[in-house]
Amino acid sequence: MESSRDTFVKDKKTVLIVDDTPDNLSLLHELLKDNYHVKAAVNGVIALNIINKGGIDIILLDVMMPEMDGYEVCRRVKADDEICDIPIIFLTAKTSIDDETMGFDLGAADYLSKPISPPLLLARVKTHLEIKASKDYLKNQNILLENEVKRRTQEVVNIQNVTITAMANLAETRDPETGFHIKRTQIYMKLLATQLSHKEHYREMLTPAYIEQLFTSAPLHDIGKVGISDSILLKPGKLTKEEFDTMKTHAYLGFKSLDTAEKHMDQSDTFLHIAKDIAHYHHEKWDGSGYPDGLVGEAIPLSARMMAIADVYDALISKRVYKDAMTHETALDIIKEGKGNHFDPELIEAFLEVEDDFYEVASKYRDEN
Repeated sequence: MESSRDTFVKDKKTVLIVDDTPDNLSLLHELLKDNYHVKAAVNGVIALNIINKGGIDIILLDVMMPEMDGYEVCRRVKADDEICDIPIIFLTAKTSIDDETMGFDLGAADYLSKPISPPLLLARVKTHLEIKASKDYLKNQNILLENEVKRRTQEVVNIQNVTITAMANLAETRDPETGFHIKRTQIYMKLLATQLSHKEHYREMLTPAYIEQLFTSAPLHDIGKVGISDSILLKPGKLTKEEFDTMKTHAYLGFKSLDTAEKHMDQSDTFLHIAKDIAHYHHEKWDGSGYPDGLVGEAIPLSARMMAIADVYDALISKRVYKDAMTHETALDIIKEGKGNHFDPELIEAFLEVEDDFYEVASKYRDEN
């Protein structure tokens, strides 16, 4: 059974004394040994080796030593993130204001003049160890709090992603041939956005955080299809004008449902803001001939312009109830023909720079797999 004395010994703090004079080391050891574990070093090099091994709670440091003086030892300790929190008390015969100022500027906790007053030394060591214990406690509490915030934030992100996936899958289950369409378009968006982020015109907007929001939002681009009847959505032949007009309403329906959801969140700067733009405008065309609002050029949100390319490419290389799948090369030709009328010319240039990556994604996530 562990005695109270054993616990006391185990809980003792460790003091490192650094002094090149053996008599000083002996004196300080005698003063401290009853209350602390005491380690000693006769120069700065040995002291740093001991400190770097860990377990030191406070350092009593002479200034004038051969090889490496106390100021340099202090400078190196405070420059190392692993050991910089150890309090240092300078013990020295150098008593000028400039010397004391230098010690405190280097990060020392205290400065005691030799010859040392034993009661004063013991009181200062005790005080600085208590201060360090308080700081360590607050630091640990902050770490625990930060970890808890990260955990809860991740929970929110996980719930958000699961909800998005569920909503997107709900829309996609209306069409049994779309398969991996959600995953493919999501990755296409990230590939295209990352490529654009290297270009000066887009670098400021397409930050890593924004690209991640695009990736998160992309699956919701066709959420409005939930509101389209099966007779139109799954029709194997060409749609009539009236049927196509009905089909086109899915863009507004998707926007409206996401807008309603965002209003319930009482926030406007959320991933749903991007999702709304994508859902609402990904069928707009660069020359103004798209729907639902006939927007022209950069009046179309960038997120929707990117989704237009990702969505069309995926539609071309995928089998649908009304068509067979096209080859990657045929899809490229059609998209290049749409440069400047259907698609933003700059975005097409970026797309062509990563078209091999698009093909790799399309091959990896083929619907028949």
